Formats: sequence, structure tokens, C-alpha cells
Amino acid sequence: MYKNDATGILGIIIVIVLLIVLVILSNINIDKLSFVEGAFGKIITPIQNGFIMLKNKISGNDAFFTDVANLQKENEELKAKISQLEQAQRELEIIKAENTTLKEYMNLTEKYSSYKTVPAYIIGKDISNYSKIIIINVGKNEGIEVNMTVIADAGLVGHVISVTDDTAKVETIIDSASSVSSNVSTTRESIVCRGVMDSNDLRAVNIPTDANLVIGDNIETSGMGGIYPKGILVGSIKEIINTKNITDRYAIIKSAVDFDTLETVLVITNK
Repeated sequence: MYKNDATGILGIIIVIVLLIVLVILSNINIDKLSFVEGAFGKIITPIQNGFIMLKNKISGNDAFFTDVANLQKENEELKAKISQLEQAQRELEIIKAENTTLKEYMNLTEKYSSYKTVPAYIIGKDISNYSKIIIINVGKNEGIEVNMTVIADAGLVGHVISVTDDTAKVETIIDSASSVSSNVSTTRESIVCRGVMDSNDLRAVNIPTDANLVIGDNIETSGMGGIYPKGILVGSIKEIINTKNITDRYAIIKSAVDFDTLETVLVITNK
């Protein structure tokens, strides 16, 4: 064991001495050696040249690592600029979305100018198989009350069923508990449109036996029932289902409002 340790130490010493000799030889000017020394120099020269090449290689690596550091710095600067551009793009998209919302409000206000309205955002949705309720960001502080009608640019949305100081809950016309007294726009036939479970369509029932329904006919609120004003678009006839008993026939109504993408609404505060 001690012999192995001694051999290892001796090897390290020899390597150190050789490195010192190589360093000295690398700085010797071979041209100034004497004739005798020149012969020795012929032996040393290849070693000297190799050592010089090694030094140059190390110097080159220093430059390489410097370049890598500079590239990393430039990369970080580019990432920062990209992040700034992405942030600016997001802010622009937000501004565009706000402008779109303002235009929607303006269109709604002009379209329903005969009503006094309060604009609102949808801030929550409970759209499931059993309930199709939305929550809007206006409430008692803005004069919102239960049973007020809620509309969108495309048509009827629903009515307010509960209110807090700053929010209101709206039962949409596609909720299975909803019922809207309506008219067929072409024939003025009276029908009732009800929400359907598991669907965003409505079902028209209580259809008069002599009513002539046509697919594509528009359905509007009749003004009956004490909640919805007259003449607001509910949807259009999508399908007519005839049964053995004509008194039981019904129609599928496609809602005028796309509830999956709905974001802005108006609450009618007067009738």
C-alpha cells in the first residue's frame, strides 16, 4: 500500500518537473542555440512546437468562450424584446376587444332605442344539462330588478331572477324552466316557447290546430305573460314535429342568440 502511494507521488513530481521544463523550453529561441545545443534542439523542437500549439489552442478556446458569452447575452436581450412585443400585442388585442364590445353596446342601444337599458358583461355561466343560468356584472346599484328583460344584439336572452348590489342572475330562454309567450311573425299565431333539457334549442308548444307553420318563420315575443316586451326576436322554426294527435304537435325553435359565444347584453329597465 505504501509502495503504491510513493509511486503515485513520484509520478506527480515527474509530471510537474516535465511541465516546468516544457514551459521553459517553449520560451527558448532555438535560433540562438549553439551547434551542440542545436542538435539537442532538433529533439526538443517538436515538443516545443507542440506545446506552443497547445497554448494557441487554449488561447483560441478563450476567444470561443468569450463569443459564447456574448451570444448568450444577445439571446437574453432578444428574448426580452420578444417578451415586450408579445405584451404589446396582448394589450392591442385587449383594446380591440374593448372596441368591439363598445360597438356592440352602441348597436344594441340604437337597435333598442325605444327602451331604457343598462349594458352588462357576462361574468359567469351555469350552462349544464339541468340549468342554463348566466350572471351579469350589474345589480341593484345600477337599478336592476327581478323580472327585468335581458337582450342581446341577436334577440332575447332571458330575464333577471335574482339580484345583488353588483350582480344579477339571469334565467336564459333555453333553460328548461323557461317559458316565453310568443307569436309566429308571419301568421301572428300564438305559441309558447320552452327551454329543452340537453339542448340550446327551444320547443314551441300550444300550437293552434289550424296554424300553418313554415320552417324558417321567425318567432317573436307576444308581450303576454307580464315579463317580456312585445316584438323581441326569440328565434326561428327549425323543425316541425307532427304527431298522431294534432293537438300534441310541436316545433323545434333555433334560438336567435348564440349562448355559447354570448358576452355582452342589455337589461331593459322599462317596458
